[in-house]
Amino acid sequence: MLASCGATTDVESSDAAIAVEERGTFDEPWAAAFVPGTQVLVVTEKAGQLRGFDTASGRRFDIAGAPQVDFGGQGGLGDVAFLASESDNAIGRRTIYLSWAEAGEDGTRGAAVGKGTLVCGAALDCAVSGLAVIWRQTPKVTGRGHYSHRLTFSPDGQYLFVTSGERQKFDPAQDTSNTLGTIVRLNLDGTPAEGNPLADAGSPTDQIWSYGHRNMLGIGWDAQGRLWEVEHGPDGGDEFNLVKPGQNYGWPVVSNGSHYDGKPIPDHITRPEFAAPAVSWTPVIAPGGMIFYRGDLFAGWKGDALIAGLGAQGLVQVRIEGDSAREVARHDLGNRIRAVIEAPDGAIWVLEDGPGGRLLRLTPG
Repeated sequence: MLASCGATTDVESSDAAIAVEERGTFDEPWAAAFVPGTQVLVVTEKAGQLRGFDTASGRRFDIAGAPQVDFGGQGGLGDVAFLASESDNAIGRRTIYLSWAEAGEDGTRGAAVGKGTLVCGAALDCAVSGLAVIWRQTPKVTGRGHYSHRLTFSPDGQYLFVTSGERQKFDPAQDTSNTLGTIVRLNLDGTPAEGNPLADAGSPTDQIWSYGHRNMLGIGWDAQGRLWEVEHGPDGGDEFNLVKPGQNYGWPVVSNGSHYDGKPIPDHITRPEFAAPAVSWTPVIAPGGMIFYRGDLFAGWKGDALIAGLGAQGLVQVRIEGDSAREVARHDLGNRIRAVIEAPDGAIWVLEDGPGGRLLRLTPG
């Protein structure tokens, strides 16, 4: 069952036949992205390795130059992203963005984002050159959870958006003097973007685009150029949100879930001043990454969100209807799915979670 804006409706079961092809395994993969203009997939492994996979030939190779990460719990090497404008046919040189968990002083940690250059020779001997940190989650805190650190670029390619989890610290998500529990909007060099809703409040508040979030592991743009994110609730209450500048999404004051110790949390409907989710799930789907499908290979899916389900063990398909949304199908893949990627040909690639996580290519059956 699916709860949407306080209402309950039946979920449509999937009757789509999907062909699944295994294309190799990775060690705790976390994210992947195609190098623009190529069939080369770059995969991050949580322990800190960066891998390449030529989907045309099946060749797998290592990529040097990954950052040193603080590996443990939910922390390690995170997201990878490329600028769509750099889509030459030859792999050559590309700007690459990476996120990871970074150690601080006295047992503290925080998410970091770096920018560098992916340089590849003709034989796909690749390395990241000149990687430099351009953004840090503020402040660094103890613990190893809820980094979030998903990356996406605005449709015009001018801005970088980063999800910044509340690090399991609850109240900082309601405090705009820090960036925990927020989505930040940056220039491509990591500086705060002009026109942010709290731009006059000084650093780091001037980075914030929205706040009151928990642990956002998926983010993307719909066909109308609107930003959506999917985040983990506590015990119940996973959320799919339309992200608007300056809005407060209510965590930890409200949630459609409960605390893990059973203590209740007021539902969104009790506090209309907070932005309510377009869709919420109890039981949870435990979302991983997310895309909006833009291809034609899967008939009828164009424009839908495809959410990697860790708890759902497959893909959760959500259809946008104005400012609302509803789940229309689940595609059972029989294992925890961490990441979902659309290939240039419209095929869907997914990465399973954990050691020996398989890379799977999905096409219509």
